[in-house]
Amino acid sequence: MLFAVEASRRWADDGILRASSGPAAPWKTPEQGAATSVLVATSPLLDGVGGRYFEDYQQAGPHEPGTRTGVAAYAVDPAAAQRLWQVSEQTLAG
Repeated sequence: MLFAVEASRRWADDGILRASSGPAAPWKTPEQGAATSVLVATSPLLDGVGGRYFEDYQQAGPHEPGTRTGVAAYAVDPAAAQRLWQVSEQTLAG
């Protein structure tokens, strides 16, 4: 989120970041917004489960174009995840 804030500040004058003209997503109550995080953090059914994407109180399926739900394939790509980990380690090691 912080990256998006700074990117907006830096690139706003270049027209790179623009407000979306799509319909606004419906708002959730704080309880609804927290429900999925609470489920994942506390459910014994998910002990030992990792590397998954959850939304709306369940594991997300693949993203369907034209929707605001699901997980994009690139977001759970094992090769990309491994590369990100390696780059992060190298960056932190200096």
